[in-house]
Amino acid sequence: MAKKESYEDQLAELEQIIAEIEDDSISIDELSSKVKRAAVLIKNCRKVLTTTEKDVEGILKDLED
Repeated sequence: MAKKESYEDQLAELEQIIAEIEDDSISIDELSSKVKRAAVLIKNCRKVLTTTEKDVEGILKDLED
């Protein structure tokens, strides 16, 4: 089974991809695969953030009761 990447690892990889794209340090041949990977990372990070937000809201609501 593949090890699940942490949010921080995924965010770091996404930042690296963005830097490569901004610096024009990747070839046009690599661009498509990098953008696809970035889309996956964004989706994964968004899911983690949404789940965490819901968890924290639930905890805070329980504290109010």
